[in-house]
Amino acid sequence: MLSDDPDRYRLDHYDYELPEDLIAHFPSRRRDDSRLLVLDRSRSDLEHRKFGNIGDYLRPGDVLVVNDTRVVPARLRGIKESGGKVEILVLDPVKEPEAAEREGYLCLIKASKPPRPGSRIRLNEALSLVVSGPVLDGKGHVRFETDEPLLDVLDRMGETPLPPYVQSEARPHDLDDRSAYQTVYASSPGAVAAPTAGLHFTADLLESLSARGIERVAVTLHVGYGTFSPIRTEDVRRHRMHSEHIELSREAAHRIQSALDSGRRIVAVGTTVVRTLEWVFKRFGAVAPFQGPCNHYIYPGYDFKVVTSLITNFHLPRSSLLLLVCALAGRERILAAYREAVRRRYRFFSYGDAMLIL
Repeated sequence: MLSDDPDRYRLDHYDYELPEDLIAHFPSRRRDDSRLLVLDRSRSDLEHRKFGNIGDYLRPGDVLVVNDTRVVPARLRGIKESGGKVEILVLDPVKEPEAAEREGYLCLIKASKPPRPGSRIRLNEALSLVVSGPVLDGKGHVRFETDEPLLDVLDRMGETPLPPYVQSEARPHDLDDRSAYQTVYASSPGAVAAPTAGLHFTADLLESLSARGIERVAVTLHVGYGTFSPIRTEDVRRHRMHSEHIELSREAAHRIQSALDSGRRIVAVGTTVVRTLEWVFKRFGAVAPFQGPCNHYIYPGYDFKVVTSLITNFHLPRSSLLLLVCALAGRERILAAYREAVRRRYRFFSYGDAMLIL
């Protein structure tokens, strides 16, 4: 039992050894050909399957909840007035226009020397941006010198903001990350990182699950950079999550709450879905429509109210994502499953293989 685990709040007890060559630098050739480790909490053994077999573990009436956020090509490259190169990652690409006009857009700004407030960064011959405030700890606000909507600018000029551990000289040169680092059901632009558990689904697989009587409902959490911020406190309870924007429609909330009321399983596709549903329930005491910020942090000891099962990827050591899956299935059990995944050479992280917790 989690309550009997004296080490559940110590960060160093959420670590594991991972050979570097098991970090996935590119996706499987076919999304549902990735491997699937199945952890059934009612059994002691693990199962090893292909993701395309996931329907064998779902049953009619289950509600598969997906995150339909769409990754924005939010990384830009520019030149300072001094000639130095600058890399910019726009962290809030769907910011309200009034707030953007007032404050500018918050960005990660990577340069040999931080650009000064008021300095101009040229993106191309026709477009520049101005640094509107001090750059502290690599973050600062900028204003784009154009009336063109920012999402259009980014779609035309931006690059997919892949996590740094994905970069590798071994990556195929013809890999289209704009397509690969996007779920097949992505429809709501706003994320700067993909909800990676959903990358394994194909349209055909989703159709086959629907034909089996498995219901699909979409929610939105625009995945932000903060999701991947490392935990820096030795006592995990002291960590604070950054806020991310979530949207849960009236129809989606009704369908999920109806499933809960009738005792059907809620199968979350990814940790972002877990945080969305559990946050709304915590706030309202039920799955209710909501639109606004979410900074829900789930770690061992948490009492889940909505989510029954979880489809997820393998997460970084000492991360809030790893703590969430440990909260659902138990620290020792998850770390033992990770050790077995390493032994069997599963692929880890964003473009890696998947895990199903039942």
